[in-house]
Amino acid sequence: MAEDDNKMGKPKGALGDLVTAESMIQLAIALPAGCLLGWLVGEALDRHFHANWMGLVGILLGAAGGFIQIFRTASRYLKRGGN
Repeated sequence: MAEDDNKMGKPKGALGDLVTAESMIQLAIALPAGCLLGWLVGEALDRHFHANWMGLVGILLGAAGGFIQIFRTASRYLKRGGN
């Protein structure tokens, strides 16, 4: 059984646990980081073009990007078989 897991590319033992933990950390960071980056870019564009709405659009686009990253990471984790 352990040989089958190793052939499929699954790390085993402590390394496998670290890979799983790293995937979960990505899930926790993706949405806030996307929102923050979107807001920063939107605010910069607001100041450059003297508009007041681009910060909000940046937050929404960042949130969408964060959700996409969450779904990609979760589907990859589930495809791997999850623990």
